[in-house]
Amino acid sequence: MTIEEVKANIRDIIDFPISGIVFKDLTTAFKNPDCMKFFEDELYRLYKDKGITKVVGIESRGFIMAPVLGNKLGVGFVPIRKKGKLPADVIEISYGKEYGEDIIQIHADSLDENDVVLIHDDLLATGGTMKAACDLVKKFGIKKIYVNFLVELDFLEGRKVFDSEIEVESLIHF
Repeated sequence: MTIEEVKANIRDIIDFPISGIVFKDLTTAFKNPDCMKFFEDELYRLYKDKGITKVVGIESRGFIMAPVLGNKLGVGFVPIRKKGKLPADVIEISYGKEYGEDIIQIHADSLDENDVVLIHDDLLATGGTMKAACDLVKKFGIKKIYVNFLVELDFLEGRKVFDSEIEVESLIHF
């Protein structure tokens, strides 16, 4: 399967979640086993030699491919969730969004200073949530952070929000 074929499986939803937005809906690609195999294989190819020890997925669509990649790499999966969703002691960070503020959390015993972490989400738009996730993971004093997206909306220039030491990769660009 080619990138163009995968792109053809991503549906545009006009005026969602608000008027003027064209939402890239990856659920149509996720239901296609060939697209899922493409995502799995390409993510593995990118990260198999990076020394990753944990794959962190961001709620909710980051939970689709992050555990698959963790399994393929033979490493653990760690969720980052919205406030109030994790049952044990957490570390949290608040960050600004277009319409206010949000808080994300991670279990306090999820990572340590020996970890090399790949943080995954489905789509990079403005980068606010992923930037907050990176700042949250940095609180553990980990060795290195890699960031990955399946899709990047290049015109929004979201990758500019990340610190220079963070390697950012996206499989598909619009």
